[in-house]
Amino acid sequence: MVSAGCPVRSAAARDPDGLALVAGELRWSWSALDADVGRRVGALRERVHRGERVAVLAENHPATVQLLFALRRLGAALVPLNVRLAPTELREQAKRVAPRLILADGPRLDLLPGAERLDAPAAGSPVTDDASSASADWALLFTSGTSGTPKAARLSVGAFDALARASAANLGPRHGDRWLCNLPLFHVGGLAMAVRCAHDGATLVLHPRFDADAVVSTVRDEGITHLSLVARTLQQCLDAGLARGRLRGILVGGGPVPPALVERARAAGFPVLLTYGLTEACSQVTTERPAAADGRTAGHPLPGLELRVLGPAGQPLAAGEEGTIAVRGATLMQGYLGDGAATAEALREGWLLTGDIGRLDAAGRLTVLARRTDLILSGGENVYPAEVEAVLAAHPGVAEVAVVGRPDPAWGQVPVAVVVPRAAGAVEDLRHWARARLAAFKVPADVVPARALPRTAAGKVDRAALQATLAAASGPCDFEKPGTTESTAVPVEFK
Repeated sequence: MVSAGCPVRSAAARDPDGLALVAGELRWSWSALDADVGRRVGALRERVHRGERVAVLAENHPATVQLLFALRRLGAALVPLNVRLAPTELREQAKRVAPRLILADGPRLDLLPGAERLDAPAAGSPVTDDASSASADWALLFTSGTSGTPKAARLSVGAFDALARASAANLGPRHGDRWLCNLPLFHVGGLAMAVRCAHDGATLVLHPRFDADAVVSTVRDEGITHLSLVARTLQQCLDAGLARGRLRGILVGGGPVPPALVERARAAGFPVLLTYGLTEACSQVTTERPAAADGRTAGHPLPGLELRVLGPAGQPLAAGEEGTIAVRGATLMQGYLGDGAATAEALREGWLLTGDIGRLDAAGRLTVLARRTDLILSGGENVYPAEVEAVLAAHPGVAEVAVVGRPDPAWGQVPVAVVVPRAAGAVEDLRHWARARLAAFKVPADVVPARALPRTAAGKVDRAALQATLAAASGPCDFEKPGTTESTAVPVEFK
């Protein structure tokens, strides 16, 4: 099935002089971006053919955006690799996807054998050929790898296009929208934002990485209308003096969002929209509707998607009952590359079984209780880290907190809270605080002070790193090598 055509070319036809892409001092109109994409098609078409893959190892770079749309026109797939991986991990992932070509930015050229410069100019006249089809793989993205070996999800042209249409229907795009992207382009949220902007004719303002001060100044100076953040980066932006300006939506997802943080942002007038998604569904599955957002749930399914909460036997559960979140719709992956067993386990009769735990309310809005790897089973009871974290985060002495499970011979697992306190001794009464507000089995067995929490490249708390370090701790521990594929690069020690 042939796709509707490259959205960059469509945007160039509608609004050739409109602002398409901003990266530092560099700016592209839609016609200029379309021409650069065409030149990349010309430079690659003798080297990369339909169905082949190109791996990229780079910090956010405008050449990656150009390459993304060039590969769509060639019928080939982009495989963006996580810049935080160790060289051995990078080589293993590259081997698994067997790319026809490997491109890298300057600082990372030596990390993969045979890598070529991503930003090498593509000379010559633009090529207008378009071999894209809706069923063709457009991107292969490795899952976060917090448990077991990361799997490469195959995301098609049609799936990304469906996501762009669904998100636009939910948010209501307007002429002149500007999205600030500091999510990594090797993360599904970053890639999906680039695709959405092209579909909507919105401007993509690209930052190389997250920096709160840079976000504050760019929101002010570039008239940003939309941001996509996680809880921690939202907090950092607020602390750095973020002003609303033209903001119409701040999508916040990627894990638990403390209610106090949502209340703080909303009280200051920020249009926070909670969202839930995953790589296997091209990012968003649910997002609050701007006209009805209250920060209490992750919102309704995007238009065109269906959502169920399933019981142990796979039966749909009623509103208010807790179970496994399942989603159906055109945004789903085609499967995991080279892993039929994992694909069959995840995709059943058109439904993606996410493994995440949640419940729907009577209005069809989703509350996410725990990600698939986060649930703590203690003495036969479910302990949801997000619930415990929300209680602990309300303590005046807590700056940050994460709750993870620790093996226990009597209970199977017990919850442990890793806390960044605001000052020495500020959380000595934290278990007493928790006992007054939580059932006994939810109260953390231990409270471990830390200087900071380890985070993934997308800004999420790296729970696998916490668990691994807690298990090995016999004194001060750091996260330089935390046993996860998306670790922070700086050492972080327990106090």
